[in-house]
Amino acid sequence: QVSLVESGGGLVQTGGSLRLSCAASGRTSTRYTMAWFRQTPGKDREFVSGDSWIGGPPKYGDSVKGRFTISRAAAKNTVYLQMSSLKVDDTAVYYCAARTRSSIPETAGEYDFWGQGTQVTVFT
Repeated sequence: QVSLVESGGGLVQTGGSLRLSCAASGRTSTRYTMAWFRQTPGKDREFVSGDSWIGGPPKYGDSVKGRFTISRAAAKNTVYLQMSSLKVDDTAVYYCAARTRSSIPETAGEYDFWGQGTQVTVFT
C-alpha cells in the first residue's frame, strides 16, 4: 500500500507555469509507475502524463505534449509535473496515481493508488 499526496496547485495566469508534486509514503520500497490525471466537473479523468518505474520515455496526453514535463526524484519518493504555457483549458483537479506494473496505461481504472487531488486554475 502506498499513499500519495499532491501539492503545488493554485491560480496562474494564462501562459504561466506551475509545478505539481506528488509525494509517496508507505510501501515505497516497491517500484511504481506514476501518472498524472486531471478532471473537470462532469467529465472522466483525463490522462496527462506517466512515467514507468522500468525506465524509458514518459508518455503525455496529446493536449499537453510540449508544454508539460514529468520527472521523479527517486530518493525523495516524489514525482513532479512541470506545467508551462498554461491555458484556460488546463484548469482542472490534478490527481497523482500509481500502479505496480511497468506499462503506462491512459485509463484511470488501470491505476491502483490515488492522491486526493490538487486544484489548478488558469485565468486570463
